[in-house]
Amino acid sequence: MDVYMKPATKIYVSENKLITVKDIAQIKAPAKVSEKIESASVLDIKAEKKCNFIVSAIDIIKVITMVCPNASVNNVGESDVIVVFDPNQNRRNPILTVLLITFVALTLLMGSATAIMSFHNDAQIPKIFRNYYKVFFNRESEKTHLIDIPYSIGLAFGIIVFFNHFLGKKLTDDPTPIEVEMTAYDAELNETIIDQLTEEKVKKADEDA
Repeated sequence: MDVYMKPATKIYVSENKLITVKDIAQIKAPAKVSEKIESASVLDIKAEKKCNFIVSAIDIIKVITMVCPNASVNNVGESDVIVVFDPNQNRRNPILTVLLITFVALTLLMGSATAIMSFHNDAQIPKIFRNYYKVFFNRESEKTHLIDIPYSIGLAFGIIVFFNHFLGKKLTDDPTPIEVEMTAYDAELNETIIDQLTEEKVKKADEDA
């Protein structure tokens, strides 16, 4: 009998409990067998503070074969599942969350403005605009608003198009550069966590042996 499983990459748990196969993987098998497999426990979380656990595909396969000895298990998902235990996940203060978001937004705004102004200063943009003004209008002037204003509008428009966001809404269905970078960061973070937990697991097995 063929059993197909698709483990998740990461799951979050906020209380001590038994983690079953259903919690960490999708199972494709005959209905009665599927229910039996999904209810089997894989990990028993007993912790007091935030920590990470790892469940490998081999651990899930062992559980499935214990429940169904004649099953031929096929893994079509991840090889390792990260279980994040965070008892404070559902107890976060909404006011504190808003304050943190505001702080981060202001920090990013000031940092971006500083970076743009530093670039303009290094590239001597005001001098370039004065030269443009002389070329287009055949006279020198320190006030180049006819060039400054369109440039500023174009800069803002370019930033909006690049980040694919305006007033909290996406302009297109394509992922934004920030979403791409966050996905890449999450993937690298998960790989690092898996490596660390696997190393700890091997060390603990050697000590017990």
